[in-house]
Amino acid sequence: MSESVDAKPRRIVQRGLWFEEFETGAVYEHRPGRTVTEADNVLFTTLTMNTQALHLDAAFADELPPFNARLVNSMFTLSTLVGLSVAQLTQGTIVGNLGFSEIAFPKPVFHGDTLYAETEIVEKRESRSRPGEGIVTFAHTGRNQHGDVVATAVRKTMVRKRPEGQ
Repeated sequence: MSESVDAKPRRIVQRGLWFEEFETGAVYEHRPGRTVTEADNVLFTTLTMNTQALHLDAAFADELPPFNARLVNSMFTLSTLVGLSVAQLTQGTIVGNLGFSEIAFPKPVFHGDTLYAETEIVEKRESRSRPGEGIVTFAHTGRNQHGDVVATAVRKTMVRKRPEGQ
């Protein structure tokens, strides 16, 4: 079968999931990962006015047990963990974050580590006060290139329901 020369191709815009598309218990693996550089760490740390020597001062950090190296700013790790999920889960469908809880950093991230993320859909419910929206709870897990868990966080979000006609 050939299509008409004048036929316009169907266009698909990348987006996150509508509220109805989230399935409690499903786990999404977000790829590609993100390799963290020294420049990432220094830029994020200085932009956020975090003067912690463990992130900025190699001579200081190299002498300090138990890691004897600079650590990647944990707020950069958290931000990247959430950011890795956006294209697959919430791009264009989120109304906003409602809150974070249960944030933990069981192992440090170092320059050159690659962060991989996965998200479990923990809970979802329709909003009682905002028709057309629902609340979805995500459990994010970040792992390094060795599979070690380096960050976890629970995030509640307000997500749009599928618009009528879509």
